[in-house]
Amino acid sequence: MFDKIVIANRGEIALRILRACRELGIKTVAVHSEADRELKHVLLADETVCIGPAPSAESYLQVPAIISAAEVTDAVAIHPGYGFLSEDAEFADRVEQSGFVFIGPRSDSIRTMGDKIAAIRAMKSAGVPCVPGSDGPLGDNITETRELAKQIGYPVIIKAAGGGGGRGMRVVHSEASLHSAISLTRSEAAAAFGNDTLYMEKYLANPRHIEFQVLADEHGNAIHLGERDCSMQRRHQKVVEEAPAPGISEATRQQLGMRCAEACVQLGYRGAGTFEFLYEQGEFFFIEMNTRVQVEHPVSEMITGVDIVKEQIRIAAGEPLSYQQSDIEVRGHAIECRINAEDPKNFLPCPGKVDQVHLPGGPGIRVDTHIYSGYRVPPYYDSMIGKLIAHGETRQAAIARMATALDEMVIEGIKTNILLQQDIMEDAAFRSGGMNIHYLEKKLGL
Repeated sequence: MFDKIVIANRGEIALRILRACRELGIKTVAVHSEADRELKHVLLADETVCIGPAPSAESYLQVPAIISAAEVTDAVAIHPGYGFLSEDAEFADRVEQSGFVFIGPRSDSIRTMGDKIAAIRAMKSAGVPCVPGSDGPLGDNITETRELAKQIGYPVIIKAAGGGGGRGMRVVHSEASLHSAISLTRSEAAAAFGNDTLYMEKYLANPRHIEFQVLADEHGNAIHLGERDCSMQRRHQKVVEEAPAPGISEATRQQLGMRCAEACVQLGYRGAGTFEFLYEQGEFFFIEMNTRVQVEHPVSEMITGVDIVKEQIRIAAGEPLSYQQSDIEVRGHAIECRINAEDPKNFLPCPGKVDQVHLPGGPGIRVDTHIYSGYRVPPYYDSMIGKLIAHGETRQAAIARMATALDEMVIEGIKTNILLQQDIMEDAAFRSGGMNIHYLEKKLGL
């Protein structure tokens, strides 16, 4: 096992990694920007290194500074968390080339899954169901592209191969707008991702977003931890996540989950990962794989009892998985509400000083957050300041516990989206389960 790990992230995920390290007896190094000297995990880490000014481009995205921090503190591994450099294949390469262990997949896996066209090809070869589409990049021959769109059937969606986070995509409803849509998306992709490669897929009008959590080691072992429903979204950003997904049978869960695990073995994947699917009319369609720990990983931990972050670290240290598939049992239901420092009406970020915090508790309640009374939320980073997770024997029990916990939660001094989350928990359609990815935006009038 590693002696010392650099935590190359901030906020609640950095604190989550620090706690896992402590349980494993691993010393920690917290790298931080000048704006993050008072972060909770920075105050608790064994060692700290300031790696630059507040803007992430000058600190958390500075690869030389992070590697230098590992060198001067005599660390042996680097955990990237999520966001920032967590899915940067070049960063993973640099870490390994510098003599450290990257706590995540190998760089070639990150590179393959970061290219959506390559990822779809890999999934098809592994027998994972995919959305009907171009099966490769779109060429410059518009006549051929129009014929392909006819074969797929309108509406279609044009996507950037290097895109993500809801960017680099455009829905096309008719042949008349196809050419202009391709031109606009190609220009946007080149500007945003430095890669103007596009592909085409059938556009699913009212799907749900369902994803499978997997863990794989370098010894040819892989398991899945069931699925999560992440359909409650606003502008492609998840707001509420839950596990298991309402209406998915145990037989379906095991069938597709095992296919994802087998794909990891076939592709030589190592570490934690998430297979993301669109689900419509009883069919699953692969859209992408996230090669890192997810924001919503706690709901899978709550229903299976598996500590995903500790497994990540063990896998990176060369150890075999602690579990076999037969050990994994889904118990009860878990829901996660993302708590953001934002105006609940217009969703604009609301940084500032947190005057007072009261966190909820009780049976089945978990809070992952880095804030505390007196902490100042900086304006430079993502607005998420915590995650509230509720577990119950049934979905109804989990919702009831979540509603109670939201009522108990007090964050004064800044605006938060707690009111929005309370509204969602009281929403009749949400309570019935199985809402599609457009439901929340329609409810909010966006």
